[in-house]
Amino acid sequence: MSDPLNLRARVSQLFPALREDLEALVRIPSVSAPAFDQSHVAASAEAVAELLRGAGLDDVQILTAGGSRPAVIARRAAPEGGPTVLLYAHHDVQPPGNRTDWESDPFIPTEREGRLYGRGAADDKAGIIAHLGALRTLGEDLAVGVTVFVEGEEEIGSPFFVEFLTAHAALLRADVIVVADSANWKVGVPGLTTSLRGLVDCEVELTTASHAIHSGMFGGPVLDAITLLSRLVATLHDDAGNVAVAGLAHAPDPTVDYDEADFRADSGVLDSVTLAGTGPISARLWTRPALSVIGFDAPSVALSSNTIIPKATAKLSLRIAAGQDPAAALAALRAHLESHAPFGAQVVVRDGELGRSFQAPVDSAAMRAARAAFEQAWGTPPVDIGLGGSIPFIADLLEVFPDAAILVTGVEDPDSRAHGANESVHLGELEKVVLAEALLLAALAEQG
Repeated sequence: MSDPLNLRARVSQLFPALREDLEALVRIPSVSAPAFDQSHVAASAEAVAELLRGAGLDDVQILTAGGSRPAVIARRAAPEGGPTVLLYAHHDVQPPGNRTDWESDPFIPTEREGRLYGRGAADDKAGIIAHLGALRTLGEDLAVGVTVFVEGEEEIGSPFFVEFLTAHAALLRADVIVVADSANWKVGVPGLTTSLRGLVDCEVELTTASHAIHSGMFGGPVLDAITLLSRLVATLHDDAGNVAVAGLAHAPDPTVDYDEADFRADSGVLDSVTLAGTGPISARLWTRPALSVIGFDAPSVALSSNTIIPKATAKLSLRIAAGQDPAAALAALRAHLESHAPFGAQVVVRDGELGRSFQAPVDSAAMRAARAAFEQAWGTPPVDIGLGGSIPFIADLLEVFPDAAILVTGVEDPDSRAHGANESVHLGELEKVVLAEALLLAALAEQG
């Protein structure tokens, strides 16, 4: 792929201003979780809309559907015979968590060693900047139609996504969809996400008695609910750490593997901790089920008393392999929990979120254009990667727009720590992401 528009020089010239725009977005605490002030989500949508107006898009709207958080749709019509490309990102962010875990304020963008730290700096306000930067770089040379769709509730599971797509389908219909909400293989090596695990979650409540009882008077014949729930949770994995729930599928192993030393460095797992499961690390991350306890309700240590606890609840998060039906996976998990109730305890499973997986065609015309664009931007070919995390709305996009080609690209790297403390984006990589997207849009225009 040639670069007749000298896009690399343009991106370099524009990047300082793009960084300032990213910093301004990070300063807005746009947490979409209902316990937080939603006026900040509205302010974030307004800020994104203003940036897109400044990028030359002439039809910019802030829209909702049902009870959704505000989303931004900005459009520029395709030239005669040209394709339309939908550029997706989201402007809402995760809660910051414990502020003491952050080395700097989560909503004051701070640079350290070439990385910009702050909540949303990577996930996914950098995705907004990738789209914005590509549009500014191409300017009047943009030869495709563009619709930018910046969602406002991805971090709470996009509960109104299908309703939003259906309500605004005429505005969002496109030939190619670029989702900037994934990751690259590592700093210096780009990645194209070709598979995403699906998501199932549920709550399991275990009860042993009608009320709390004195641990001295009744302890011995009666085990507390926390102990029994712990025993139940322990049945979910075998001795090697593989998920032990019957009926869960595996997809084929990836063609690349994740070096164990790199994985340990990227994840921060302690040297003394043995990695769970068997087989390639990349398969354990991308193409096999993974099951975690992400919440546990029981009396805190500070509020504890000498009583045998009669009830405890855990929230389970199950990532499922591409191709597995989420409802079938949830049924398998429920059957396992109910059949492994220890000591005859009462077990009740409450269904939670269901998110479908995604498997991309690896040799479509759009994918070939993306591979060439990424290789030119980084100087090395992209790696086909999976993602252990789930982006269920991608399946929703395919359901509403079945003829669209979907490309899942990323602004993160293994050290971005999205959702965690000290989230960051590598500024040098973000500049390459902007260049790659500009090259991709130029290539799609050539494809027609």
